[in-house]
Amino acid sequence: MNALVTELKTRARLALNAARRGDSSLLGQLQARLGPDPLPVTDWRLRHCLTLVAKNAGFASWDQARKVLGGGAQIGDDLGTFWHAPRCTGLLSHWFPSYLQARTFLADNDTLVLLPYRRHFVLADREYLHAIGVPPAAEQWRHTRRDLVAAYGTPHWVALAQHRLHATRRPGPSSRGKEGDIDKPA
Repeated sequence: MNALVTELKTRARLALNAARRGDSSLLGQLQARLGPDPLPVTDWRLRHCLTLVAKNAGFASWDQARKVLGGGAQIGDDLGTFWHAPRCTGLLSHWFPSYLQARTFLADNDTLVLLPYRRHFVLADREYLHAIGVPPAAEQWRHTRRDLVAAYGTPHWVALAQHRLHATRRPGPSSRGKEGDIDKPA
């Protein structure tokens, strides 16, 4: 297990504690994400909060988040929307259904970076990186050769993923690490 998975587990534990204390904003989030049948607070378990933080980070389930962030996924697996945010939708980027096509395009464009999106690939610019909370000038980009698919699971990939994961935190006072902190939907 790496720091990314540990961070999500910590967020889930804090969310569960906050929900049990009656944090009304969190209660609404949990109910909205967990389905139409409301659960009494006393019935909530850590697994519910693990699902919530995984979905907020761009994954369909806790198992998918653990697999992808833990370095166990393969090209062709659904890698979730972790490297995307709604505010990126209006930005110009290049999308490819195959990794080979994306790599070929990347070779001719030294200002773009290659990111996974579900089972597809996106080539994004500095604005896109700013929008997802990853510094475009981070030293790790040089080590990844601007390709987060090829660098998947490496320490440099993990460092860039930590920037992205920290950008998914809810803004405001709770983002300073107070109990009840939970991620904001990416």
